Amino acid sequence: MNDVHGELVDEVDFTIIRYAQCWEDADVVLEALQVQPGDVCLSIASAGDNTLSLLAKNPSQLVAIDLSASQLACLELRVAAYRQLTHSELLELMGARPSNRRRELYGRLAPDLSPDSRKVWDAQPEAIDIGIGRAGKFEQYLDMIRRFAINLTHSRGQRNDLFLPKSRDERKNFYDDQWDNWRWRWLVKIACSRLVMGRLGRDPRFFKYAEGSVADHIMGMAEHALVDLDPLDNAYLHWIVNGEYGPLLPHALREENFELISANLDRLEWHLADVQSYLDQAPNASIHRFNFSDVFEYLSEEDSDRVFEQVARVGCSGGRLAYWNMLVPRHRPEKLHQSITPMPELSRRLHRAAGTFFYTGFVVEEIV
Repeated sequence: MNDVHGELVDEVDFTIIRYAQCWEDADVVLEALQVQPGDVCLSIASAGDNTLSLLAKNPSQLVAIDLSASQLACLELRVAAYRQLTHSELLELMGARPSNRRRELYGRLAPDLSPDSRKVWDAQPEAIDIGIGRAGKFEQYLDMIRRFAINLTHSRGQRNDLFLPKSRDERKNFYDDQWDNWRWRWLVKIACSRLVMGRLGRDPRFFKYAEGSVADHIMGMAEHALVDLDPLDNAYLHWIVNGEYGPLLPHALREENFELISANLDRLEWHLADVQSYLDQAPNASIHRFNFSDVFEYLSEEDSDRVFEQVARVGCSGGRLAYWNMLVPRHRPEKLHQSITPMPELSRRLHRAAGTFFYTGFVVEEIV
């Protein structure tokens, strides 16, 4: 294993489920990558949702990697669910719809899991009971945000009114007059500080290379999500405010994508690996699309440049990579300008359209 892997493993607890859902807008990722039938794709596994969404585009091969066996267990349980459950049963298991039979559903899937993944889930039956999409540290942090930074600062009527149809001007007036009160600003400043988010949501190590104020960034992007974007159309915002998706669903959970994903599951494989180690052993010009999630948040500039160098080697001409910046601004290094080309206009447009509004940037680049 390389130094990047060793550094993170030594400093971060990878035994827990950190993300039980993928909090990166899959529709934006898919539009950015433009996966074509027959493509070979590499994806950071995370909770598995966006990796599975890529299958809906008919790649010939999709490889998911992650440093965390627990995150791979999230992906593996989803794969078993797509194989064996109906769409409505999948939503129950996820916690996206009410259910009193989640343990029964899990019992049908458990025999198909690897011993390592089954050990992860068997050790936490309460995570099955509440829905596997609620089982992560970050989702528990969002529950805290909802209880304190949202419910204590806004009435039920205001929370309901947030999702009523409005023009952009009406949303701006609603935000200024009813949402943006001093209690909201004060509690967001506390709940979204590096200290609180690091301990309760992500991990303190994930802010090692961060720049600027986390809370100030979140406040600005929250206003963008509530004013410039329409809350009615944002499944992720519905979950944050209400603790459920309601009528909306992220891409991988929509009924129209269920059969497409299920039909392509045999094209998916997953490995416990860090991105640099995996790319080191990949053949030249062997991968068309790279879904890198927010992996560069956790890497130094030097280590990030090494990853980009390997992408330039293993990426196919005309392929694309997509990744999110939150507080660590990363882009391909200038020395690779002849190998990887930025797509700034597309990146800005998709970033502004993303329903997951916590990120400072979304980067799309093309391999020459």
